[in-house]
Amino acid sequence: MVTLTDAAVGKLRELMADTGPDEHTLRIFVKPGGCTGFSYGMALDQPQPNDLVYEIQGIQVAVDKDSARLIDGSQVDFVDDFSGQGFRIENPNATSICGCGSSFRTATEAGQPGSCA
Repeated sequence: MVTLTDAAVGKLRELMADTGPDEHTLRIFVKPGGCTGFSYGMALDQPQPNDLVYEIQGIQVAVDKDSARLIDGSQVDFVDDFSGQGFRIENPNATSICGCGSSFRTATEAGQPGSCA
């Protein structure tokens, strides 16, 4: 399961207030790529039949089963500091991350390294 910090929940509520009803679930996913092997993704979406779906402080979260095994135990935060603002994922499964923190690999899976976008 993935958790959300209070800052992430606050920012998500703000973003969801500006969306239609079809975009009231936070989807967190992993896809092959990035300089380290896997890249994180987040979108406002609807749950799909094979998703793991749960609720955190009123925010519905959906994670597909393939992504869930790679990000289980991760925490999503929203940061606004001197380096910029955005969502950051702290993933305890990551054994290596790229310099910008947007891609990772685990001890058992390397993904498909490529260019960081």
